[in-house]
Amino acid sequence: MENNLTLYNTLSRKKESFNPIKPPHVGLYVCGPTVYGDPHLGHARPAITFDILFRYLSHLGYKVRYVRNITDVGHLENDADEGEDKIAQKARLEEIEPMEVVQYYTDRYHKFMEALNVKPPSIEPRASGHIIEQLQIVKEILDKGYAYEKNGSVYFDVQKYDKDHKYGILSGRVLEDLLSTTRELEGQSEKRNSFDFALWKKATPTHIMRWPSPYSDGFPGWHLECSAMSAKYLGEEFDIHGGGMDLLFPHHECEIAQSVAAHGKTPARYWMHNNMITINGQKMGKSLGNFITLEEFFTGSHKLLDKAWSPMTIRFFILQAHYRSTVDFSNEALQAAEKGMERLMGALRQMEKIKAADKTTFNLTQFSDKCYSAMNDDLNSPILIAHLFEGVKAINSALAGKESFTSEDLEAFRELMHLFAEEILGLTQETTAETGDSQVLTGVMELLLNVRQQAKKAKDFDTADRIRDGLKNLGIEVRDGKEGADWEVKAP
Repeated sequence: MENNLTLYNTLSRKKESFNPIKPPHVGLYVCGPTVYGDPHLGHARPAITFDILFRYLSHLGYKVRYVRNITDVGHLENDADEGEDKIAQKARLEEIEPMEVVQYYTDRYHKFMEALNVKPPSIEPRASGHIIEQLQIVKEILDKGYAYEKNGSVYFDVQKYDKDHKYGILSGRVLEDLLSTTRELEGQSEKRNSFDFALWKKATPTHIMRWPSPYSDGFPGWHLECSAMSAKYLGEEFDIHGGGMDLLFPHHECEIAQSVAAHGKTPARYWMHNNMITINGQKMGKSLGNFITLEEFFTGSHKLLDKAWSPMTIRFFILQAHYRSTVDFSNEALQAAEKGMERLMGALRQMEKIKAADKTTFNLTQFSDKCYSAMNDDLNSPILIAHLFEGVKAINSALAGKESFTSEDLEAFRELMHLFAEEILGLTQETTAETGDSQVLTGVMELLLNVRQQAKKAKDFDTADRIRDGLKNLGIEVRDGKEGADWEVKAP
């Protein structure tokens, strides 16, 4: 189909038509986790956002190389250039090797992403596996005069860079404002300016993670890994760079400066940023201590949770808001998401019971156009979900004999609903009962509905209504249609 996809580009601060550099190939780089703890709801949002992008671009026929990194070195406690490496700190506290920490939490991250039905990226490089590439960029930046060495560390000279290029093109930060608002921090006296950032840091005697370099035994700065790995796997210029809004400054701003200094070009054509998950209006994050891990959501073991919430409820909850909007956590919002998700997935199951007719009364072309338009409008998942509920209404109307589809159109309608709900939004059917229990429930329901049908035939409507109302109180909805009654377990 014709590509009408538009994406909001943080670099230009407007929506732009998506035109890849080398169609049909698309290069997509997304900042992944720093693996020193379990993933929380804030980690789920970028993973799901860019999973939707990956899925939709692939559906449109693009050959997508999706690179999502693992940060396993260089990310210091305060996200600046001082303090202890977050992974090394965890290793020291637990008295294990840093790479044991990395492996354990990388495995955990993969486990929870799989539960959320997030597709794995094409390539998942680690920072520690690309020290050579990072040192090469350090050399290139030094050779071009945009960095300086001091006491075995190498720093990026922001002021020098700003004279020749423009620092702040992504975030809108102005260097004069940084000069007036930043201050010298303890231990950073070797920098020319406090806003300069480390490309390579000399390791202190107690620093665990270190590599040899022409400058010192040390480790790369946090920002450097993404410039090195995106260039290695996607080229010096690629299509899309993604990540959370919290990475826009300084991380992504520094990435652009590094890449322009080393290669003479901005690395990505489109920069996309998902907004934050909040609790009581405050960003959810490990540094603030207000996060809820995905495991706690799935088990209901956090004090702020009323109950356990399934992975698909979490995914649907995140997709109900546009990726550039904030999402505020509450049990009430999760409950609404659970009910909405079950209503949508229940309708997909019920589609199989629709019988083909001689004519189609539902405007299938208009439905398809609206679904594609929503996705083409900067991945507008809440609008797409609203259109899918129009499809749910049509399904229920068809089951009640108020809407009809020809055999061909019914198949096309099924394909569209499954395409957008399952393949693009990535929602999957969930069952809370084991297979054996589910079979027993199905048998019991068939028996009850047969008894109810016999009661209706005998005009014993009190019994029929008592069965229907009793099942409703148990969370099971009975629906009467032309082909007989069907039932659905509703979310509590």
